Formats: sequence, C-alpha cells, structure tokens
Amino acid sequence: MIWSYLTQEPLIWLTATLLAYLAGTACSRATGGQSWANPVMIAVILLGALLSLTGTDYATYFEGAQFVHFMLGPATVALGLPLLDNLHRLRRAALPMIAALLAGSGTAVISALAIARAMGVEGTVLASLAPKSTTAPVAIGIAERLGGEPTLTAVMVLLTGIFGAVVVTPLLDLLRIRDWRARGFAIGVAAHGIGTARAFQVNQTAGAFSGIGMGLNAVLTAIIAPLALAVFG
Repeated sequence: MIWSYLTQEPLIWLTATLLAYLAGTACSRATGGQSWANPVMIAVILLGALLSLTGTDYATYFEGAQFVHFMLGPATVALGLPLLDNLHRLRRAALPMIAALLAGSGTAVISALAIARAMGVEGTVLASLAPKSTTAPVAIGIAERLGGEPTLTAVMVLLTGIFGAVVVTPLLDLLRIRDWRARGFAIGVAAHGIGTARAFQVNQTAGAFSGIGMGLNAVLTAIIAPLALAVFG
C-alpha cells in the first residue's frame, strides 16, 4: 500500500505534525479563541488518532517529528527577550513576583510529589513527576538527572500545559484578577510554554509576563525538584 511506503519516510510525520497544529489553530480561530479549543490539545488528539489508525509506534513518529522537538530549545531561549524588554516593569513588581514564583513553583512540585506518594507512587515515576510544571527541555533534563523517565515527564508536561491553557482564562476571570501582568505571570509559572502561547493570544502584556514566569520557574524548579524528591522519595 502507498501509505505503508509513505510512513517509512520521516518527512511524513513532520508534515502530519504541522498540519495537525494548523488544524488546531483553525479550530481555535473558528471558536473566537475560546480556551477549550486549544490548538495543541486538538493537534495531540488528531495525531494520536492518526498514529492509532495507522499502527505507527512513537519511535517511528519521533524519528520524523524530532525537528519540532529540537526547536523547543531555541524557542525557550527566545522567550528570554520579554525579560529584557520588560526589565523596568520587573523592578517595580520584584517583591510580589518573587513571592508568587516561590509559592507557585513550590506548590507545583511539592503537591505533585505529595499526592503521588500518598497514592503509592515511588521510584522512577515519582522522579518523572517532579518537574512537570516547567518547560519541556528543562523538565526532561531535570528528570534525567533525578533518575526519572524523560518520556513520562514529557507527557506530564504536555498535559499540565494543556490543562493550564484551557482553564486559565475562565479561572482568572472567576477570581476577578484583572492585572495582565499577574495573569500572565501566573500562567507562565503554572503552565509553561503552552500556557504562554495562550497568554499571547489574549494579551501581549500577559504573554510577556508569562514568558518571564516560565523562564524563572524553570530555574527555580531545577533547585526545588531535587530537594523535594529527597523528602518524598
């Protein structure tokens, strides 16, 4: 069959990934940018269905789509630009942001480990959960250093980001948080890159502060995760 031949070509999976994301973006625009129509979530569902229908394993898919994975690194570094552009605004809000960063990053790591430990999770799986709320390249590196499974960490990072991006707007509206700096910083700390993409869709200031929150959370998580794992491991 022609499909059997095509699936052996790495380019087919890179193309499928890009098309799935374009379809997700189109759905998001068609709904007026509703948070529940998250482009990444839709792309994941479409790709999962395609891999299941074609019987393609993850290793084969990743061989073709790894260029997207490689670009996560430069994209993450590029998000340091909002930090430079908003340096003057950061100085004025330094103390509240430090407090929010400590509370958000600490809660993300400690709550995940505490809940998982209470449910009997231990060892490799526990180490894989610790960095789930930071961006994928950093989370995978932390998991490897802690003895975790990078693939499981990547899945948890993806789920955390999608869930955060979906609930952030209605949740912050419900809490009546109107300051775009606070909204953006919160989503960046809690839902890393996927949440940051959502923040940029809503407001440029929120997106900039989300990028700042994501970057700072990555650094702090690298410090907190090993300490927390030593307690709960």
